[in-house]
Amino acid sequence: MIILALSSGTSVDGIDVAAADIVATGTQIEMTPLGHREVEFSAELSRAVLDALPPAATTLEQVCRIDTLLGQELAAAALAELEHGALAGQRATAVVSHGQTLFHWVQDGSALGTLQMGQPAWISEATGLPVISDVRAADVAAGGHGAPVASLLDVLLLGERTRAAAALNLGGIANVTVAGAGVEPVAFDTGPANALLDVAVHRATQGRQRVDSGGALAGAGRVHEGLLGALLDHPYYRQTPPKSTGKEMFNAGYLDEAQRHSGTEHLGGEDLLATLVELTAVTVADALEPYGVREVIASGGGTQNDVLMQRLRARLSVEVTTYDSLGLDPGAKEAYLFALIGFLTWHGLPGTVPACTGAGHGAIAGRISPGASPLHLPEPLGATPTVLRVTPHTD
Repeated sequence: MIILALSSGTSVDGIDVAAADIVATGTQIEMTPLGHREVEFSAELSRAVLDALPPAATTLEQVCRIDTLLGQELAAAALAELEHGALAGQRATAVVSHGQTLFHWVQDGSALGTLQMGQPAWISEATGLPVISDVRAADVAAGGHGAPVASLLDVLLLGERTRAAAALNLGGIANVTVAGAGVEPVAFDTGPANALLDVAVHRATQGRQRVDSGGALAGAGRVHEGLLGALLDHPYYRQTPPKSTGKEMFNAGYLDEAQRHSGTEHLGGEDLLATLVELTAVTVADALEPYGVREVIASGGGTQNDVLMQRLRARLSVEVTTYDSLGLDPGAKEAYLFALIGFLTWHGLPGTVPACTGAGHGAIAGRISPGASPLHLPEPLGATPTVLRVTPHTD
């Protein structure tokens, strides 16, 4: 089954488009990555999404516009991949679209709802293919956090490790999965990563830069211990898993409050970025300390920040590699994750790991929008996968 997957993370910088050929044999799944590329959002859409994110107020008109514009740009990215990308001349079975998270509703440590937007009807209309979307809500309805859904991919890839290992995703929010042979898997969001770094870069460069490429600005600064302490005082870090968070909690307002509390409102941009890098390194290391992991495999946009990776290695004091070592592009991991979830949904199997999300049971993820033809689903797979193998694509 060839699946085209579309993913957009909390950094709101664009769409990851990935294609994969996936086959199930007994309890083993084999995934062959066929190609990956990134498509930037239009400036109009990116600004509309960022302006609507908490703690900003919005209107139903803005919600409708965002849902439609996201759907249209996701559709254009999917169609371009089918016509001119890795899938040109091949027939995909379905498209999986995660959409863009606009709100993740967590109250008193429980997830009560989650909202990903990007109207799938536009994708099915453009491509003629069925679209699997809204892949987090079923887990929330089953009592889970709907996050980190990456734990599904992580557990299947790391389950045969002979020692406890952690998969670390450095997106807008950082999350970890701990797994290995004989290890009861656990996964949770550790706190902010790129979400705050992007805010600080935008401020430090008066909007000229969206990211601190390579960590150059952070590398030129010094950690302010007073601000770091104020940032670490947030109660989220003391909560026990399962737990999840997002920009609803860790946003510019959180940063402003910590700076007011520590008297660092006028701290230079380079020092601010160095401090925020240290915040991510400290919170990840503290979160993993109870699990005795022997290696950490990182993915996400944060792996491109050399200073962040250096500070993680210093704080963790264990081997830190990237998802390249497992056969997947670290920047494309989540897109390939959604391809895997789509495959499982298509074949009637749960798309989450209850031990990692906190759900009462594994839930079949998402909803399916039919394409141009009547919808025909196969018989459900009889065995639950326990292992994922990644095999290289050969032309």
